[in-house]
Amino acid sequence: MNIGLTHYLVLSVLLFGIGLYGTLSRRHAIVVLMCIELMLNAANLMLVAFSRYVFSHGGQAIVIFSLVVAAAEASVGLAIIISFYRQRKNIDIKDIDLLKW
Repeated sequence: MNIGLTHYLVLSVLLFGIGLYGTLSRRHAIVVLMCIELMLNAANLMLVAFSRYVFSHGGQAIVIFSLVVAAAEASVGLAIIISFYRQRKNIDIKDIDLLKW
């Protein structure tokens, strides 16, 4: 059996859908961050699949930059969540607006 572009695209869409559902339905901040990372990885998988399909390395270079930005985003988001937990002892999404001065 030959794995083609369609298989990668279906997997990417499924991963993105799972991440979107988790982001919209959960209220725990760390789970929401993990679901956002899952959506970013689904987009990266789609970029790599398309770049492989057209025999170009441009998509793979964009994926490397995207992974670097995603790692920075995750570290900053986790630092904000830890700061919020130290102040409020809760990391529920509905209470995030309490960070206003």
